[in-house]
Amino acid sequence: MTPDTLITPDKIVLDGKTFISAENIPIPEWACVVSERPQPTLTVKDDDLFLVTDTMGNISGCSLEDGGPSMGLFCADTRFLSRLELQINGRSPVLLSSTADKGFALSVLCTNPKIDDYLNADTIGIRREIVLNGALFEEIEIANYSTTSITFELSLSFDADFVDLFEVRGYSRKKRGKLLRLVEPTHLEETGDGVVPPATQSHGEESLILAYQGLDGAVMESRIQFQHQLPDYFQGYTAIWRLELASHETKKLGYRLQKLTNNQPSSGVSAATTLAQAKASELMEEQNWVQQITRISSDKSLFNRVIERAEEDMYLLRQSFGKYKTVSAGVPWFSTLFGRDSIITASQTLMLNPQIAQETLMLLAAYQGQEEDEWREEEPGKILHELRMGELARCQEIPHTPYYGTVDATPLWLMLYADYYSWTHDQETLEQLWHNALAAMDWIDRNLQKTGYLSYARKSKGGLINQGWKDSGDCIVNRKGELAKGAIALCEVQAYVYAAKIKLSEIAKVKKRLDLAETWLEEAKNLRVRFNKDFWIEDQDFCALALDGEGNQVDSITSNPGHCLSLGIFTPEKAYSVAERLRAPDMFNGWGIRTLSSLSPAYNPMGYHIGSVWPHDNSLIAMGLRSLGLIDQALELFQGLFNMTSQQSYQRPPELFCGYEMNGDNAPVQYPVACTPQAWATGSVFQLLQMMVNLVPDAQNNCLRIIDPALPESINRLSLHNLRVGGTILDLEFERVGSTTACRVAKKRGNLRVVIEA
Repeated sequence: MTPDTLITPDKIVLDGKTFISAENIPIPEWACVVSERPQPTLTVKDDDLFLVTDTMGNISGCSLEDGGPSMGLFCADTRFLSRLELQINGRSPVLLSSTADKGFALSVLCTNPKIDDYLNADTIGIRREIVLNGALFEEIEIANYSTTSITFELSLSFDADFVDLFEVRGYSRKKRGKLLRLVEPTHLEETGDGVVPPATQSHGEESLILAYQGLDGAVMESRIQFQHQLPDYFQGYTAIWRLELASHETKKLGYRLQKLTNNQPSSGVSAATTLAQAKASELMEEQNWVQQITRISSDKSLFNRVIERAEEDMYLLRQSFGKYKTVSAGVPWFSTLFGRDSIITASQTLMLNPQIAQETLMLLAAYQGQEEDEWREEEPGKILHELRMGELARCQEIPHTPYYGTVDATPLWLMLYADYYSWTHDQETLEQLWHNALAAMDWIDRNLQKTGYLSYARKSKGGLINQGWKDSGDCIVNRKGELAKGAIALCEVQAYVYAAKIKLSEIAKVKKRLDLAETWLEEAKNLRVRFNKDFWIEDQDFCALALDGEGNQVDSITSNPGHCLSLGIFTPEKAYSVAERLRAPDMFNGWGIRTLSSLSPAYNPMGYHIGSVWPHDNSLIAMGLRSLGLIDQALELFQGLFNMTSQQSYQRPPELFCGYEMNGDNAPVQYPVACTPQAWATGSVFQLLQMMVNLVPDAQNNCLRIIDPALPESINRLSLHNLRVGGTILDLEFERVGSTTACRVAKKRGNLRVVIEA
């Protein structure tokens, strides 16, 4: 808070503005237009700011119970705008078209309905453009397409509830802070009727201010500054323009909405002044991003659209956390830092841009666990699960400050640490994070002592019951569909530990710590022997999902063992048995492999982790199939996922989709609240490309091996431009002739040795 801040039980004075509780100032309401059905949505994002509207660009003040509760403008896990509703003479416009194709901007074209006897339908053209760039900008162009002049009212209704994102998702609070109203200091004494008047909003007013004080005392504001043409009058938080347009005349309205917390910008991104500047800034930053990444193209336009969308979404999902930028997990629910999600996405995109991995490693290392804290499930050396910045976190109502309840982020961090070095030979980062790697391995070893396996059991009453990638409450089931009990040791987590020890033993050699190299290698070998005995379900010839708290097999047929295939923990015969079983009809639905067999009593095609299909899950399995030499099977999996993605809006893979079987020409069934864009779904596009071309970097020894590349039948040519391996930048060209794919180095800047192995 600044020196000119005064907070008392009756009022708040902030930067010369005086607020009192909204309960003391009733304001006139502007009626909302009730939607007749749940609305599809548009999503735009810029760094730590995202907006979800209906296809009209509106956030309605009222809707059906199942319509659009997640709409709004969000920053730092807080909803700074819960209503944004455009009306003509109190009526909803008629939508003509809309798109959020650019990712950081949406555009809407609409017109008027018939209004009484004086305004025919389709007389007015309304073009809305909304852009995010540290703030929200909107410009509205209104055109009269009739042969005579017309007069009407156009209104924009605003509101902000400042709820925490967890509340939007359904978290129930016993008590909330209070909404505030801006008042003139001279109005603090009550009028004769006992009502304190708000600050006057009259003709020519330039701004609206909506405010809230949280239980932690933080004051949050949404400041709306009008541009181009000021409103003629206000009714509460609704701005109304009385417009008179001559035949074919056009007028422009606009505003900028800034978000503040304790009188400081809530966003970490500096806000532009105008929409044009915001747009130019976004386009320039995106262009800089495109110049840094590997540019990928093929001879098929639909495939190129999927690639281009994935490149754009990876740019959009980047988010600033202090001095680092990493990939947030997904919009709308998970637009923040996650351990597991950020690590897997960074691993998937090493071919695209290794800098994502570098900043992810550094950022997660900065938050690495330092002490024992049961509420947050923090332990020394542990990598976080999720970071939140909203009021619930600030008030300690949830443990996400950050929360550490994840069993797999720590071994995954170690795997990424080693893989990043293989791609870059970045010795500075290797050295800087070595002590973090040792701390992470110590955490793993401490937790292996009891049973020999890395397991989880919830400690925090505010934490997650399940702490692997399948973290919903109903997904760890045995073959009878019964929930597993006690500490859970997931199969894929043991494979991550195995891979982390194998990879770190090589890093230890680089660090000249031969003692650690030998120890970790020996521990990995012992883990492999025990794993193949304890996790193998003899009568199913398959790997158990997990071991429960008593060491019994959780013996359902799931996708989890597919994550183990590329990591070398299975004996060869067991690996091939798992690979074959995953492709059986009860697992593979035509577009991808289900999370749980359709033969399980617990199977639900609409279940989050008990029958749905996840693109990232499948791309990891595809990498496993490829590592076993099952190239045709891996390409079949790619083709199913590509066919699914090509049928999505904007050719963007969703977080997950329902497990219903492909049957003739039916489309993939959408999961109702899947995040899109979502990080590791987007990353799966690049991981599947890596599966095809099979790049094996060894930047330390200045070598890149390309082993038996294989394009699917749907693609004849593939090009990688600006690919970075170590200090070399190169262009690669792949061409399929019959069943053979050839590769050539088209351009190389640097002395990297490229070995192509057929």
